[in-house]
Amino acid sequence: MTEDNRKDPIEDVTEFIGKDEHSKSLALPRQLMPRRMYLLPVTNRPFFPAQVQPVVVNQDPWQETLKRVGETDHRVLGICFVDHPDPERDIPASEELETIGCAVRVHHAQEEGGKIQFIAQGLQRIRITQWLRRKPPYLVEVEYPGEPEEEADELKAYTLAIISSIKELLRTNPLYGEEVKQYLSRFGPDDSSPLADFGASMTSAPGRELQEVLDTVPLLRRMEKVLLLMRKELEVARLQAEISEEVNDKVQKHQREFFLREQLKVIQRELGMAKDDKTADVERFQARMAELAPPDPVRERFDDEIQKLQVLEQGSPEYGVTRNYLDWLTQVPWGRTSPDHFDLAQARRILDRDHDGLTDVKDRIIEFLAEGSFKGEISGSILLLVGPPGVGKTSIGHSVADALGRKFYRFSVGGMRDEAEIKGHRRTYIGAMPGKFVQALKDSKVSNPVIMLDEIDKIGASYQGDPASALLETLDPEQNREFLDHYLDVRMDLSKVLFICTANQLDTIPRPLLDRMDVIRLSGYIAEEKLAIAKHYLVPRLLKRAGLLKKQLGISDAALKQVIDGYAREAGVRNLEKLLHKIIRKGIVKLLEAPDTPVKVGVADLVSYLGQPPFRKEKSLKGTGVVTGLAWTAMGGATLSIEASRIHSNQRGFKLTGQLGDVMRESAEIAYSFVSSNLKRFKGDPTFFDKSFVHLHVPEGATPKDGPSAGVTMATALLSIARKEAPQQNLAMTGELTLTGQVLPVGGIREKVIAARRQKIANLILPEANRGDYEELPDYLKEGLSVNFARHYNDVFQVCFGNKPRKGSSVH
Repeated sequence: MTEDNRKDPIEDVTEFIGKDEHSKSLALPRQLMPRRMYLLPVTNRPFFPAQVQPVVVNQDPWQETLKRVGETDHRVLGICFVDHPDPERDIPASEELETIGCAVRVHHAQEEGGKIQFIAQGLQRIRITQWLRRKPPYLVEVEYPGEPEEEADELKAYTLAIISSIKELLRTNPLYGEEVKQYLSRFGPDDSSPLADFGASMTSAPGRELQEVLDTVPLLRRMEKVLLLMRKELEVARLQAEISEEVNDKVQKHQREFFLREQLKVIQRELGMAKDDKTADVERFQARMAELAPPDPVRERFDDEIQKLQVLEQGSPEYGVTRNYLDWLTQVPWGRTSPDHFDLAQARRILDRDHDGLTDVKDRIIEFLAEGSFKGEISGSILLLVGPPGVGKTSIGHSVADALGRKFYRFSVGGMRDEAEIKGHRRTYIGAMPGKFVQALKDSKVSNPVIMLDEIDKIGASYQGDPASALLETLDPEQNREFLDHYLDVRMDLSKVLFICTANQLDTIPRPLLDRMDVIRLSGYIAEEKLAIAKHYLVPRLLKRAGLLKKQLGISDAALKQVIDGYAREAGVRNLEKLLHKIIRKGIVKLLEAPDTPVKVGVADLVSYLGQPPFRKEKSLKGTGVVTGLAWTAMGGATLSIEASRIHSNQRGFKLTGQLGDVMRESAEIAYSFVSSNLKRFKGDPTFFDKSFVHLHVPEGATPKDGPSAGVTMATALLSIARKEAPQQNLAMTGELTLTGQVLPVGGIREKVIAARRQKIANLILPEANRGDYEELPDYLKEGLSVNFARHYNDVFQVCFGNKPRKGSSVH
């Protein structure tokens, strides 16, 4: 017969501890314990003999076990702890169960919802001596380990220590009181063994540590372990009590403050000293609007929204939307303006205070202010300041606002892709807000501020709309009298606002938008202007920011000139400021090392402060086929050397290099055709190009170039190699050339003249049609220059080669 199929041995068990078949004495109830019993594994924590508590197990597979236990007279069940059950198996293997467990008596077993619940009354320790069945229902043979005798005094001391710990636990957690009552109903306070087990069961120690207590049969050793566990439990309980007390104090404080505030509100309301939040909102909005002079449509909309707010509940989402709308509507400065100052002398002083140079720009702004002074108001004006980075466009906007005595508001439209940034979101969207212009009026608190739109040439477009198109209404004096913001949904008058826009170039600004603006060009600074700006503005400002005195750190004029010439040749002064800041930082390091020695920076020191200069004195290209042209870039003017060379005389050909754009390539083709067809008139070999392969190159090869203004320069380079004669030196030119030899006007004359002065070129050739542009330049820019104006290429030829072309018709 196998172990699992044999007849249930417990049905024939009549052996009990302490009950001998020959003994006639009565047995005590705790002594009537079976030697064979069914076994139930538990995984949370072991069960102790002194415990009485509910146990819940799954109906499958332990229903049969509890059924068989219920059929016995003694209803005794063994409970053993499983520390780490195998997660892949629902039923633990017999090897996983601990050897020492607890015999319990089962009371009130009930089945419900796939679970079985029963009350387990702990009786006595058991030690498994033999497995009779290793599958559920588990059946084992056990023995009841006896406790050795211990010294009475020591036992009493440990008992008192455990009782003291239990009392302390009761003070920290009153829930333990019920467990103590159950214990005292079964045992006395002097029963040391049950007391030790009961003390261990009260702790929240891990199952492994509790099993060690259960495994320890000698009482003194067991009580030592129990006392250690209870001390840990007391420390945790004290810490928990402190945390709970701290949290309760905070909660009680907030609750007390809340109740006091509510009581204060009620008292104030009863005395007429305060109103509820809704009434306070309504009165605040009405008080704001009473100080303004809104148009009738705005007043009607305000009254409608106030009525709506009064009937809405404060918890309603619509209440928050309406409240935010009224908040914005009443913060727009309807009818509130600041007086304009039309003192032209004061305006001139402010412009001169903030900017060196830019005389023509200052004159243009003074003219603009004079027109407003004569008219009595400045309205319907949109200025566009165009120039390279770092020339002072934004600071000029500040100066104009100061001169007029108006509030200034600036925002950048560079990279803006959503038209809602201009005209606002509709109120139906979550997080809706008005557009930038409404926000500008709110922040400035007047309806006639100076609003600067920075980087208008870099405005974008996307699927969310085209902000540039949305600006058309804003920047049109005929339309912005009734500007409509989508959020406010009422008409606003922006005609009193002075709009100042800035841009680096005009090419990327939409033409309809550009037509609405009055363009003022800011060209780059020449070296003398940069030196004055560095001395008067940049160096003092940087010293102030660093907390330095002039006597502590000084930069000589010669050093400033070298920085401008060798390190910062760009049109603006932004990079110059960065370089000066770098010098000051390094100077501060030296001051900290030697505080009593002032730092003086000269030309010889610049290499140690800034490194080797990126710009060195340029060696002007000379020789046959080399001509200097003038070009305009977004960074200002530049000189451009154009080289032409005859490669071989095997066949006719023409090659272009230098990353030239389509327009510049066409200019080169026109120059080639014009010179080829008119070579005899210009005293060259008429057959030169018929048998020559010519290469035209525009350095630098890595820089893209385009534009029509290099036509006369290319023609002169080609004519130079055909005549085998170098043109006049120290000469630069610009102008568009046609097939008939006409020299057409070009743009950027100021920038090109500044570039020529920077390279110390004294002789220029400009188109006759640009004479007016040159005459408008300030005298300090024209000083020392010799300028020849050309209507036809004949005039260019005469200046470059010193003689007149032969008379006769051109070949077309």
